[in-house]
Amino acid sequence: MNNLVIVESPTKARTLQKFLGDKYQIEASMGHVRDLPKSEFGVDVEHNFEPQYVIPRDKRKVVNELKKVAESADTLWLATDPDREGEAIAWHISELLKSSQIRNSVNRVVFHEITEEAIKEAFKNPRGINLKLVDAQVARRILDRLVGYKLSPLLWQKIKKGLSAGRVQSVALRLIVEREREIKIFRPVEYWSIEAELTGDRVQVFDSEVFDRESQTESVAQTRGGTGNSFIAMLIEQNSKKLEIKNKEEADEHVENLEKAEYLVSKVTQKEVRRYPYPPFITSTLQQAASNKLGFSAKKTMMIAQNLYEHGLISYMRTDSVNISASAISSVRKYIADFLGKSYLPLKPRIYKSKSKNVQEAHEAIRVTDVRRQSQAIRQISSMNKDHARLYDLIWKRFVACQMAEAILDQTTVDVSADAYLLRATGSVIKSEGWLKLYGKEKLEDEEKDTGQKLLPKVSENEPLNLIQLLPNQHFTEPPPRYNEASLIKKLEELGIGRPSTYAPIISTIQERYYVERIERKFVPTELGFTVNDFIVEYFPDIVDYSFTAKMEDDLDEIAKGEREWQPTIRQFYQPFEKKLELTFKEAEKMKLVPELAGKKCPQCGNELVIRIGKFGKFLACSTFPKCRHTEALEEKIDAKCPDDGGDIIIRHTRRGKTFYGCKNWPGCKFASWTKPKAGSMI
Repeated sequence: MNNLVIVESPTKARTLQKFLGDKYQIEASMGHVRDLPKSEFGVDVEHNFEPQYVIPRDKRKVVNELKKVAESADTLWLATDPDREGEAIAWHISELLKSSQIRNSVNRVVFHEITEEAIKEAFKNPRGINLKLVDAQVARRILDRLVGYKLSPLLWQKIKKGLSAGRVQSVALRLIVEREREIKIFRPVEYWSIEAELTGDRVQVFDSEVFDRESQTESVAQTRGGTGNSFIAMLIEQNSKKLEIKNKEEADEHVENLEKAEYLVSKVTQKEVRRYPYPPFITSTLQQAASNKLGFSAKKTMMIAQNLYEHGLISYMRTDSVNISASAISSVRKYIADFLGKSYLPLKPRIYKSKSKNVQEAHEAIRVTDVRRQSQAIRQISSMNKDHARLYDLIWKRFVACQMAEAILDQTTVDVSADAYLLRATGSVIKSEGWLKLYGKEKLEDEEKDTGQKLLPKVSENEPLNLIQLLPNQHFTEPPPRYNEASLIKKLEELGIGRPSTYAPIISTIQERYYVERIERKFVPTELGFTVNDFIVEYFPDIVDYSFTAKMEDDLDEIAKGEREWQPTIRQFYQPFEKKLELTFKEAEKMKLVPELAGKKCPQCGNELVIRIGKFGKFLACSTFPKCRHTEALEEKIDAKCPDDGGDIIIRHTRRGKTFYGCKNWPGCKFASWTKPKAGSMI
């Protein structure tokens, strides 16, 4: 019997071949073999939104080769990825090979890791193609095509030729634009805090922060009809808050009062605090952690994760489930006991529950396939590099840590009374590191630094203390931070927008269209991004409405479960969208892009040069275009010199809109850096 197995990539094919042997012929489809046409609409809206699939030009040779080998096959095995996209690829392949003489059967095999055990189990238990999952993928593809192909020509007419719009990408752009406007209108507010350095006869110096107490004492006394010291102390401890100081005058007044006060330890609280490990990675949390810890973009993270998966090193990387198989839990618990020690192993396995209501629990979280294989071994694989090893190490640590014992901290809080004031110092020390031995210790240390936590000296209640000095500190409120890749993905996930396979394309697309720039790893909208967003928000508010977009994602999930038909869902969206589109073409005014002045004169006509955005990024052009067609490269110089030849460092942009820093003397000097150098440095 001739068994033909079709997967997406050559790497995956080679890995499967090791486990299946010579009885199986494995071929790669190189991704999708059919799609909607690039140059045409490709959706018959008059006939129930029937998609008009074509074989892309660059896939015709692959399809012909697959048809040829299928003619001699007895059994066809479709082993594409275990998600909607993979199911759709399997369906398209089966449709194209219908004319081939498959004499026996067509089988769909699904596995979430490429290991010998998982592969053999999948081939023992094949199933048919899940048409519900296919319908969900078809619905998303058609929905995005309707928005993109219908809305883009409107943007060409009303804003600028060559623009394009996307359904979920427009929501991401709106988030970034709204955050930028929050930052622009933000006005800092002054406030002050006061710290006190205290000591005693047998106590070393320690810092404490001043809290408000006077008003709380009075209110409690009134409610009790008297002092009620112990009861008052309890309520003060429960309700105490930081002293609100608006300016220097108020700070000076409090300092003057505190300098006259007598200091006494009023309460010492010691308690044991337990910190439990994070759940294993899902797609969104992996992308966030890789961005924060490794500086990887979401796109890079997924490319590397795909390589690791296809080499059989990690489980499938597009997932929203934190579920872990029983065999994987068993192996990692054995590893913890054998190599880290039984003190790091909890009595029972940790079982995690997903927060999303539409999570696919049949999937697994992202984990390594062999816990005994550490990142050093990854570098020994010829096609792997240090970035593969770094991402693998991140996944390995998170997976092992999620099944380790909790960390135990001893936390001490010292309350000090100073007449009408309450001062408080909080400190903690790790008693048992547990899972922090592997993962998360840096974050804990950052949290402790931010909250001023430290190891405190031993003091007793009613012990008198001496004031060494008071330290008033001026502060200003800060604007909300710009989104970076991690925080944008987190926000989209919180809003229920997008799914595991969509986060990376969303972020790549808004950069490729020059709607946003990535400056020092933060997203900043361009003038074009502001204009496109404002137009869509004004005329198509549903398209960029957060709850509406999240509801559409839920509808797609219901289609995948067989709880909803895809054609009525698309029709429900398209009919009001089409009417609004026709009205906007007629009535909407053309929006004028206001280009940024470059601060230079045109060398040909003497008019102002402006910054424009073209196919390959920003450039300078004459403000009188098309009357004057002068253009030149944009050079944004910063205060730093090239370490190779001493030339000026200028800001450059990749074709995908990513910012980097390079020598002005390129191509003579090849120096480039993703990180902005410090002012006045030689990098």
